[in-house]
Formats: sequence, C-alpha cells, structure tokens
Amino acid sequence: MALLDWTRIDPVYRLSGDGVLLRPPQTCDFQAWRDLRAASRDDLQPWEPVWPVDDLTRIGFRRRMSAYQRDLDLGLGYAFFVFRNSDEALVGGVALSNVRRGIAQTASLGYWAGKPYLRRGHTLAGVKAVLAFAQKPLGLHRIEAACLPTNIASGGLLIKAGFKEEGYAPAYLKINGEWRDHHLFGLILGEAI
Repeated sequence: MALLDWTRIDPVYRLSGDGVLLRPPQTCDFQAWRDLRAASRDDLQPWEPVWPVDDLTRIGFRRRMSAYQRDLDLGLGYAFFVFRNSDEALVGGVALSNVRRGIAQTASLGYWAGKPYLRRGHTLAGVKAVLAFAQKPLGLHRIEAACLPTNIASGGLLIKAGFKEEGYAPAYLKINGEWRDHHLFGLILGEAI
C-alpha cells in the first residue's frame, strides 16, 4: 500500500481499533467531552497542565478545536477522540503532536481517558490505532512519549503498546502547575505494530 500524501489527510479521518473508533473532535462533541472531563477532573488534573479557567466552556472548546485544526492544517498534530464501539460513548482522546518532518520524521504521543473508562483497554486500543496511523499514512519513523514516574498505569500502557523506556528528564514538563520529572519512552514504528 502506498503512503498517502500526509499533507492532505481528510479532517474527518476515522481509525478503528480493538472495540474503539477514533475520529477528529467535532463541534457536536462538546457536551459529551465537557461532561466526561468534568466528571474526571480529579483523576486527570494530577497528570495534565493546569486547565484554563474556561476550559470546560463552549468558548474553551472552540479554542481547543481551532488549535486542533491549525495543527492539522500545518501537519503538526493529529487529535482524535476515542469512542467505544458498543455504544458510541466518548471514552477519551489520543493525539500526535509536535510532528517533526525532515530528517526526524517523529511526533509526540499524548492520551487521556475518562474516569469511568480507566483500565478497560480503550486507551491502549486507541493508542495502537494512532500508532498504525502514524506509520501509514503519515510515514513517521519514531514516536516519543513521556509520563510522570508516579503514573504507573501510563508507563504500563506505553510498554504494552511497544514503547521502550529511554531515559529520565528532570523538570521536563509543567504538570498541574509544577515542573515535573518524567520518564521518557520511544517507539520505532514497524518494530511493535
């Protein structure tokens, strides 16, 4: 199968995985996204940057959607919401960001899951679907990810998805208002997918 032109990815591209469907976020997802994020805030906030005051508002969601579209237009990022196949419930999200072309052909992976859907396999299935997408049609060579040392579940998910721990970065990312150390992970596409 020939690689698609990565500069012309359809903005409603759909991916499928083990029991999940992934597609780019749409305006109509606002209510489900807001409800899931609000119900999961205490579980998500320790692992994420500080949320803007208006994060769960329609204006905040529109700003997020604009950023997703800008990144897609520039080929710098690809955001997906993850839906459970059985009932089409929004369960979380997976994104490739900081796409670097040229001699690197790499991107960073991020993901989140709503509290009711933790440890059910949906996020792992979503990550694997996005990794396949990163390889074909995007033609990326390497994917990087990072997680807090205390986030055992996230580190385990990355290992299950085929990543290898590559290092430790002090004060790597500002999480929940503080510069935090992270474990660094990498995956050469084609080795684990």
